Amino acid sequence: MRSVVLDCPDPKILADFYGAVLGWEVSSVEDDWVVLTDGRSRLCFQLAEDYRPPRWPGAEIPQQFHLDFTVDDMDEGEAAVLAAGATKHAHQPSEDDSFRVFLDPVGHPFCLCVGEPSRTG
Repeated sequence: MRSVVLDCPDPKILADFYGAVLGWEVSSVEDDWVVLTDGRSRLCFQLAEDYRPPRWPGAEIPQQFHLDFTVDDMDEGEAAVLAAGATKHAHQPSEDDSFRVFLDPVGHPFCLCVGEPSRTG
């Protein structure tokens, strides 16, 4: 797999957010396309001028996919993503706190996980 690409209203702002979350570097910047990498994997951000954020857990505007990030300490991970600009989602389906759901600055859901990956639906 070459890349995971997220549509968004401002590729540079979203790349900066995920760069802070992952500790990755921006390797390419264009007005409508930004590439973030760790040297092996790529997370790319593509301008979508008519972007509408997903409305998870509803299906009117589905999430279509989400990213899971493994953390060693859930509370430290939460503090870090909130400081980077995420918001904690009101709906938290994990019964054992093995994952928590957040929204990136443009509304894409993502999860912080300890143990096995999440299923947000």
